[in-house]
Amino acid sequence: MIQQIIPKLPMRQKEITERFYNALGFETSQNDFHQYLMMKNGAVEIHFFEFKGLIPEENYGQIYVRCSALEALYQHYTERGIEIHPAGSLSSKPWGQKEFSILDPDHNLITFGEAISL
Repeated sequence: MIQQIIPKLPMRQKEITERFYNALGFETSQNDFHQYLMMKNGAVEIHFFEFKGLIPEENYGQIYVRCSALEALYQHYTERGIEIHPAGSLSSKPWGQKEFSILDPDHNLITFGEAISL
C-alpha cells in the first residue's frame, strides 16, 4: 500500500542545495551519497539528484507543500532573506488556498499553501 510520496528534484551542486534548504528549516536526512541529497522537515521529505548540466531557466521542477500557520512561515522566510518568487507573493487564490512561492538555486518552484478558513 502507498504510504508516502517523496519528490525528487534536480540540483547542480549538493552543498548549495543543502544550505538553501537548511535556511528553509530542513535538515539533512542522510548525506552519505555523493550525487544524491535527502532533506527532511518533520514528516516532509525532499530528495535531490545531481544534474550538473541543468539549465536553471529551463527547469520545470515543482512541488506544493501544504502548511499550517502559513503567514508566520512567510514572515519567517522573508525575515531570513529568503527571496519570494516575483509572481508568488502571499495571496489568497480562487481555489480556496492562501499561497506563496519561492525558487530554489536550481529554479525548482516551491509553493507553500494553506486552506483558507471560512
